[in-house]
Amino acid sequence: MAKDLYEILGVDRNASDNDIKKAFRHKARELHPDVNKAPDAEERFKELNEAYDVLSDPHKRAQYDRFGTIPGNAGAAGGPGYVDLEDLFGGGFGGMGDIFSTFFGGGGGARTVRKEGRDMSVGLRLTLEEVASGAKKEVVYDRLSPCPECEGTGLGEDGKEVTCPECDGKGRVVTVKQTILGSMQSSTTCPKCHGEGTIIENACPECDGQGRIPDRQKVTVKVPAGIRDGQQLRLSGFGEAGIRGARPGDLIVTCRVQPHEYFEREGDNLHVKVSISMVQAALGAKTEVKGILEDEEVTVNIPEGCQNDQVIRVRGAGLPRLKSDSRGDMYVHAHVVIPKKVSSKERELLEALAKEMGEEVSEKRSPLEKLRDVFN
Repeated sequence: MAKDLYEILGVDRNASDNDIKKAFRHKARELHPDVNKAPDAEERFKELNEAYDVLSDPHKRAQYDRFGTIPGNAGAAGGPGYVDLEDLFGGGFGGMGDIFSTFFGGGGGARTVRKEGRDMSVGLRLTLEEVASGAKKEVVYDRLSPCPECEGTGLGEDGKEVTCPECDGKGRVVTVKQTILGSMQSSTTCPKCHGEGTIIENACPECDGQGRIPDRQKVTVKVPAGIRDGQQLRLSGFGEAGIRGARPGDLIVTCRVQPHEYFEREGDNLHVKVSISMVQAALGAKTEVKGILEDEEVTVNIPEGCQNDQVIRVRGAGLPRLKSDSRGDMYVHAHVVIPKKVSSKERELLEALAKEMGEEVSEKRSPLEKLRDVFN
């Protein structure tokens, strides 16, 4: 075993999920490059993030405990169980490391940060079958979640929010400097409360008074039948948590429909190619096509004299329309297959048909004559 992930996190092998989360947050605060300027801080933080990615996932943890190896894609947002991250926080963020960068900026840092949580966006891959029937998909992503220790208030034991003594609640401080031109007055953001006008006395030690913590979130997304590629679903309150109970952002789920092996989608309609024999094309036939819904069989009526690439419309056999009981249509593209070889009996029948229709056809040749044609 190259690495002991439990040792990296500082927990024993029987640690609960909650213990693992807490250990990760505490160590991440020490090792994150935004606060730790040691030369190896970034590398150690990546190692910590990899350990957390494995041990916070029940399946990966079980595999690691059993085989002593780190599952592939550990530490990567594109790994198993994750969705594509798109414009996380509206741009520029993409993982637990960047969540911590936001966390440090929103706490005791030097810059002013909005109190309301920002919207987050993820991309969700769907098969065409899931689009047809609707689906419930679990999304796993990293975000700033309400702190469970203080219930999002940011207050520790006997904690309270008080008026900032530095700016007297104004959020800005006025300084006066004496210059050769006289007194110069300037107004700047209060360095103690960062412009909020209040500070926390006895802040929650788990979230440093923010009321939110970096965490891994799981949420079930209900995808309605008939949704189209690029359409978005909004999950209210599942974006970034606000500071000390301020309004949270939303999670925007962008649906990405994957190409299908047989069907091609056009709005709510489906296109599919079906092979038929030249006899079926000439005389007409009924054939069955597998539908897009589970165990669905669609009957296609091939008309007499069907031509190659002719399109046959089957009403109501396409995709369900969004928020409707109706369905689109299926367009079947006929592909007439001409046999490369025919039996003697089949040739006799075809020659008789050609004679009946007054058509000239090639005479039957012996194998020796065919071989001679190859070398001539």
